[in-house]
Amino acid sequence: MATDADFVLLISSDDRKGIVAAVANSIVSQDCNIVESAQFGDASTGRFFMRVAFSVPAGMTLDMFSEVFLPVATAFRLDWRVHDLSHKLRAMIMVSQGGHCLNDLLYRTSTNRLRIDVTSIVSNHLTWQRRADHEGVPFHHLPITPENKLEQEAKLLAMVEEQQVDLIILARYMQVLSDQLCQKLDGRVINIHHSFLPGFKGAKPYHRAHERGVKMVGATAHYVTADLDEGPIITQDVSVVDHADTVDDLIAQGQDTESRVLARAVKLHSEHRVLLNGNRTVIFK
Repeated sequence: MATDADFVLLISSDDRKGIVAAVANSIVSQDCNIVESAQFGDASTGRFFMRVAFSVPAGMTLDMFSEVFLPVATAFRLDWRVHDLSHKLRAMIMVSQGGHCLNDLLYRTSTNRLRIDVTSIVSNHLTWQRRADHEGVPFHHLPITPENKLEQEAKLLAMVEEQQVDLIILARYMQVLSDQLCQKLDGRVINIHHSFLPGFKGAKPYHRAHERGVKMVGATAHYVTADLDEGPIITQDVSVVDHADTVDDLIAQGQDTESRVLARAVKLHSEHRVLLNGNRTVIFK
């Protein structure tokens, strides 16, 4: 990410001539300096996407910039958002009993490799409470049963509002969110899963993959929607295995890959590099 950028502008719209020039002129007219710019026109949908990072004069606020930019946005019928990069996203991490992704996220956050502030850790188990206490992060235990699921989700939503959460990270949280919750948090929840789906759904996927002699393990990070594990994909990766690897080897490699992929997705989202394009994403690296 451009370290001397102050604001990031994200744009999507129907593709038409003059958008790039008009956006650039508006930014420059406000005595701002563009330090990073990328755009993409999707020929299959006719949609245009743009990300611009720029420095701003001392004292400029988002509202001040937006007021001047609004006529351009209106003229070109732009869907747009502008973000202040000095403000880190407030992130809630949800986890069950597998802690590899949680531990990786906490380490990367503590070393400033992720632009997030962790507001709390939420879990349906008590396994990682001591880890949260060690980091000085509030821990909330929300055990889930079929009978209390809606009640606990209501508590979760209340915490999201109280903590002013921008992003929820499902770091191997092994509960399915209800359709209603997915709709209320649309675009604000990132999940990670192994890339055996849909081939090896259910319990012990790595054991089943080992039995089939798979030659790679992978992971997919995506936005959560009401369609289970079918939300817009942010990033994916794989690692190669061979005939000599045991089930434990597959699990270890899979967990490493899951941690790496989830962290990459959070980084892309927190740096405002992801735009939705229907059921797909546009990623400006």
